[in-house]
Amino acid sequence: MFDIIIIGGGPAGAILAKEAAKNFSVAMIYEDSKKPCGGLLSDDAQRFFAERTMALPKELLVDPQIFAVDTIDVGQNLWRRYQRSYINIDRKKFDAWLRSFVPENVVKIENHASKIVRTDDGFAVSYNENGEEKTVYGKYLVGADGANSLVRRTFFPNKKIRHYVSVQQSFENAENAPFYACIFDKETTDCCAWIVTKENETIFGGAFVPKDCRENFEKLKTRLKSQGIILGKEKETEGCIVLRPKSSREIILGDGKVFLIGEAAGFISPSSLEGISKAMYSAEALADALNTEKPLKEYKKNTRKLRFGIFLKTVKCPFMYAPFLRKLVMKSGLTAIDIK
Repeated sequence: MFDIIIIGGGPAGAILAKEAAKNFSVAMIYEDSKKPCGGLLSDDAQRFFAERTMALPKELLVDPQIFAVDTIDVGQNLWRRYQRSYINIDRKKFDAWLRSFVPENVVKIENHASKIVRTDDGFAVSYNENGEEKTVYGKYLVGADGANSLVRRTFFPNKKIRHYVSVQQSFENAENAPFYACIFDKETTDCCAWIVTKENETIFGGAFVPKDCRENFEKLKTRLKSQGIILGKEKETEGCIVLRPKSSREIILGDGKVFLIGEAAGFISPSSLEGISKAMYSAEALADALNTEKPLKEYKKNTRKLRFGIFLKTVKCPFMYAPFLRKLVMKSGLTAIDIK
């Protein structure tokens, strides 16, 4: 029996496995699949690595590197540019790089966790390997398995968090597409959409309420033409669930034996949908807490700053997402830079 079973091998799962393995026996079950993601490292994510004297290898970087975000309000025909510092990365390679720090004493199971059962002395997690069901056992269980978390759905089915469907496509030969844009359009979504350039591709994605999500995605693509943006030849379509907590009270930390970290817990910005930094910080917060006699209480204490940060993002949301307030901010030109 392992001390800890981690489900998920993204930033949250990798950082927790790296830290927890110093004091516990750990098994990590994960799928090495591509995740629909803009693949931009925010200031907070960069700070995480700077604090730990970690540098990104150049193999993770993709062109172009980005110094600004174009904010586009399609319905109100507004376009502003704001200076921002992001690192443009290959998300799949980034996740693999983080897992490379997981020590050899961690048992890595690259597979899909199909079933979880609470037992008298812990948990049993099942997966299928070559047609045969196998099971691992652990005292603690950690869900680092993202927005559609099996762990959260199994043990906290009545704890609801607002969610959207993220639809994302890649294109060749896009015309007049900005390097990076955040797009608002009240006719198709009350959240946001984005454009990111990666090498010779343009990625367009957005978060939409589940009902008619694909229809609204296609409608927004058409409406972008009014801004002169022609996306070009479609290459690939991806989709996934994305969480967007209405308040910090929607965050679920666990019950003392089951824990949630990263987006599985609800650690994601409701304003920007940025989750990588919060995944890594929450993983370290839990790793520290597991070394104490009351890990849930300590985990709650360790994530106080993270949860307060999400509260502040909910306060910021009306200024970004209420059309009238957004119009006032964008019309004012406050902090915007001139487009030459």
